[in-house]
Amino acid sequence: MNGWAKNLGAALAGVAMTLCATAADAADQLTVRMDFIPWGTHAAMHLAQVKGWFEEAGLEVDIQDGTGSANTIQLVAAGQADVGQVQLGVMAVAKEQGADLTSIAGWFRKSDLAVLVDRDSDIKTGADLKGKSIVNFNGSPWSPYIPSYLKAVGLSEGDVDIVAVAPAALMSTYTAKQADTVMTTAPFGLPIIESSRPSRAILMADAGIAFPSYGLIVRNDTLTAKKDALKRLVEVEVKAWEYIYDGHIDEGVEAIIANRPGMKLDPTVLAKQIELYKDFIFTSSSEGKPFGVQTEADWAKALADMQKAGIVAAERDPHDYFTNELVAQ
Repeated sequence: MNGWAKNLGAALAGVAMTLCATAADAADQLTVRMDFIPWGTHAAMHLAQVKGWFEEAGLEVDIQDGTGSANTIQLVAAGQADVGQVQLGVMAVAKEQGADLTSIAGWFRKSDLAVLVDRDSDIKTGADLKGKSIVNFNGSPWSPYIPSYLKAVGLSEGDVDIVAVAPAALMSTYTAKQADTVMTTAPFGLPIIESSRPSRAILMADAGIAFPSYGLIVRNDTLTAKKDALKRLVEVEVKAWEYIYDGHIDEGVEAIIANRPGMKLDPTVLAKQIELYKDFIFTSSSEGKPFGVQTEADWAKALADMQKAGIVAAERDPHDYFTNELVAQ
């Protein structure tokens, strides 16, 4: 090869490297903080990363595990993460305390809060909790609703025994049969305790109380500054969830495990959690609407119930809590 050809080859190689570097630099970086250590509701986020869908959308997404919705909300509100995947009802509590946050997508719009009871128990409804012990942890999403829930099912706080434990001891206290029932989220808890204490759920929603479940939140200034990147994130997530619920739950499970190889995650539990959440995607007002879309009616009902529980002040505007502008209509 003559000198001219060598120089041309070197120049072309340099151009190729520059283009690759420019493409890498062009990827919009987003930090997404999850609510907890990996479990079923994280499937779409991990699947999108494993399949390269984020990369195809020009995104570089750092998926971080969390230590609870409340902590993730605090980190997002403080600007230490761009996006949080949390229980949206807990976000509403944070807004009441001054956090400038908005939900940009609602994955599971029906309330998943439930009281779990032994599968063969004679407890059939909330009214049957009279005289029973209920394990819960202070600061849980359930905590502010306990008086309202008991009133809705015809009971008072004196009719039940609330056993307060540390968050990490919640499910173990129940499986050790140190309490009759446990307050948690149904699709999360039921698969975990299936082998040790088979149970069924009495949903808070059955008492007429609304509580928005899992979705994505951001600071309002982040929404303004990174709107295009956030829109692509939501679009990819919607694609991932639709793919998972179109007969590919197993791939969602495999993606979680592939992204967290050092954790002892039970694929059976993960699969069941994803499967159970299918019943919590829609409410009566969101039925038939695109995945991720939130409705004014759902938020208005949730805020009214929060007001009754003393969580938010009166006359809160539902539109201050969510936007659908990043979700395909």
